[in-house]
Amino acid sequence: MPSAPIVIIGTGLAGYSLAREFRKLDKETPLLLISRDDAVSYSKPMLSTGFTKQKTADELAMADPGKMSTQLNASIRNFTEVDKIDTELKQLTIKGEVVDYSRLVMATGANVNKLKFPGSDLPGVFSINDLADYRAFRGALTPNAKVLIMGAGLIGCEYANDLLAGGYSVTIADPAGTALNGLVPTPAGNALVSGLESAGISFKFGRFVASLEKTRSGLKATLDDGSIIETDIVISAVGLKPDLTLASGAGLKCERGIVTNRAMETSAADVYALGDCAQIDGHVLLYVLPLMASAKALAKTLSGERTEVSYGVMPVATKTPACPVVVSPPMTDKGEWTFEQDGQNIKGLFKDGEQLHGFVLTGDFAAEKQALAKMTSKIHP
Repeated sequence: MPSAPIVIIGTGLAGYSLAREFRKLDKETPLLLISRDDAVSYSKPMLSTGFTKQKTADELAMADPGKMSTQLNASIRNFTEVDKIDTELKQLTIKGEVVDYSRLVMATGANVNKLKFPGSDLPGVFSINDLADYRAFRGALTPNAKVLIMGAGLIGCEYANDLLAGGYSVTIADPAGTALNGLVPTPAGNALVSGLESAGISFKFGRFVASLEKTRSGLKATLDDGSIIETDIVISAVGLKPDLTLASGAGLKCERGIVTNRAMETSAADVYALGDCAQIDGHVLLYVLPLMASAKALAKTLSGERTEVSYGVMPVATKTPACPVVVSPPMTDKGEWTFEQDGQNIKGLFKDGEQLHGFVLTGDFAAEKQALAKMTSKIHP
């Protein structure tokens, strides 16, 4: 009998990156990837640059599952939902079919947070979390449309800048007081707002959408203060939440994500987790650089060399040309922010004495990213 394969649940950036890294080290061990969607390979960060780069959804796709299967010497099952995981028997159940695994990797990603209010489920309201979502959104978008974005976080601001480049009118509503709330300190958020406003984007801070109604020409959004925004289409960009449904059902320990140690080992033997669904050594890091570091470390473990991930300094750069922002969030509360500012150009340093633990850069100061990264303390020295 052939040996049971290594199974990866998820074919997003985490799942495919792990498979690629593993194949660099092991060419022959059976590998099975299972995906709820079409399993097309694409770069998720590029979804918020589609209009700037003039790319359709099909043009953002890099390889279909057939090509990926050949590249990875792997079996890929798309449009397939795993119903149950039995970690004792090391089996998956898919519509009554039992699939054995030797080792299992959870790369199920994160789901969008969905707001519930009158009209929130109307046609014309979109959350964009994958290529299929992006395709549906672009298909519904008419030339010169007015777009309302709920949420001034990283994704909301990136989509706003991208849509502006595509010739669309954009308004952002957010109950917070500035952009990137919770990711960057207020002065940096204000600098981004200033840059986007100068480019032509309107903001409604301290406000949220209370209801949506269909009109003859589009949608009418009523904010919590009673003010009205007429729009053609709405993007809900209010954050992501790790997808823990399958993991919880399997009895894996979950908190903010699937709990793992630095080797990405979960509470069950031979079961691992990485990417947006994972809480690795206490950290849930929904960004590309930690994902890639995790994929390389886990690939070594799966190939026989148990390896713990080491996170260096991993700055996050926004795709907002109207005002670039780079942030390396401090992973400690010990310290304080100091700022140097020249208009929209801000350099913020988070230091404890002489030790730099984090930084934020906007505008022209973004060019100092590499120099400051070398001076910043690492998450795992």
